[in-house]
Amino acid sequence: MASESSPWWDFDIVIFGASGFTGRYVLREALKFLSTPTSPLKTLALAGRNPSKISEALAWAASPSSPPPIPIFYADVSDSSSLLTLFERTRLVLNCVGPFRLYGNPVVAACAEAGTDYLDICGEPEFMERMEVEYHERAKMTGSLVISACGFDSIPAEMGFIFHSRQWESPAAANRVEAYVVLESERSIVGNIGTYMSAVLGVANASSLQELRRSRPKRARPQIPGPPFKPKSIERQKSLGLWALKLPSADAIVVRRTFAALTKNPQGLQGVIESVEHKVKRRQLWPTVKPAHFAVKIGSKSPWAIIRFIFTGFFIGLFGTFAFGRKLLLRFPGLFSLGWFSKRGPTEEEVNSATFKMWFVGQGYSDVKLAAEGKTKPDTEIITRVSGPEIGYLATSIILIQCAFIVLSQRKNLPNGGVYPPGIIFGATDLQEQLQANGISFDFISKRSLRQ
Repeated sequence: MASESSPWWDFDIVIFGASGFTGRYVLREALKFLSTPTSPLKTLALAGRNPSKISEALAWAASPSSPPPIPIFYADVSDSSSLLTLFERTRLVLNCVGPFRLYGNPVVAACAEAGTDYLDICGEPEFMERMEVEYHERAKMTGSLVISACGFDSIPAEMGFIFHSRQWESPAAANRVEAYVVLESERSIVGNIGTYMSAVLGVANASSLQELRRSRPKRARPQIPGPPFKPKSIERQKSLGLWALKLPSADAIVVRRTFAALTKNPQGLQGVIESVEHKVKRRQLWPTVKPAHFAVKIGSKSPWAIIRFIFTGFFIGLFGTFAFGRKLLLRFPGLFSLGWFSKRGPTEEEVNSATFKMWFVGQGYSDVKLAAEGKTKPDTEIITRVSGPEIGYLATSIILIQCAFIVLSQRKNLPNGGVYPPGIIFGATDLQEQLQANGISFDFISKRSLRQ
């Protein structure tokens, strides 16, 4: 564990990849809190392979003020010594360099070796699971806490499910929860090319993930009341008035990893030097969080938007399986996504005009005994919502920085080290309250009976 008072610790946070599309927004968010009286962020450094571009990003992030005197270091994933030398001086690394499949492994390796904590904004399931296989034991030994998916992928899904689950007060219990992501904007907005690249590479390497899972012991499976549930691929969601398409996103996979961790540790993970207050909160919280069948879908009032998603997925699935097809997909992202993604990325005006809503629609039982008695049709529906600003840059930056502040300020209440999904680490902290204070809302919407 990174000591909170180590005299050799020069930097609270190093942002790795601060000059990238998302990295510069993360930097701007961090600057809002740097050295403010209540912030745990007192020292910050930036790192990447092009210091001059990082300097430009710092000037942009600080504008209209002059950029503060923040150290900038050369560090490259192809030069492991450059990473290790810097990370040995750092409490927490925020990795913004993707696709993580291509560039993430050396960063995690250096953090695990140095005993430095690590957060990233990855949404790539194979990378996350492979890091757990390769570095969990080493990270536990050195005290490095490694947590991926600390951006829009997958904190709203993780914390949103925990919030939703707690609305099912005993003896009620959910059988299924479907999350509907709705993106709204006053302007047409294009997606981050890095996200598109990750999707293309994910299709290209889908077999690698299956091979990885087959090589490992099966994860613990939680008990879920009621029958198995297979979500519809395309549906008209009447309660919300949406057209929806099931997504092959990381969110459902990450949430299921937290379910598995919770099944093995029903009261959560013990902190390294845990306060009595946190221990009580942890032991009270986790028994109220009940696993359920979980799926994530993209939703829209317009069927045309769903058609765009279908066509984009079709092209990526068709061309992503062979080299020449991937070359075409990456060369012409606007064409194959029907304008959804672009190499130029969105403008700042486009980003500021966008928002998201993530609706959690749960169906289950007013009394869990109904499922055990064979009355398998759910009789209750609960709807909750997580909402906030644009997902890829604004919400992701807010979420990552608030996760970082939890690690910095509450490190003794967290496990000593290891590779974990975010839900099992942050669920018992006050992350939800911090997100709410910074523009990410959690709301109870409705509860109704499904009995005819």
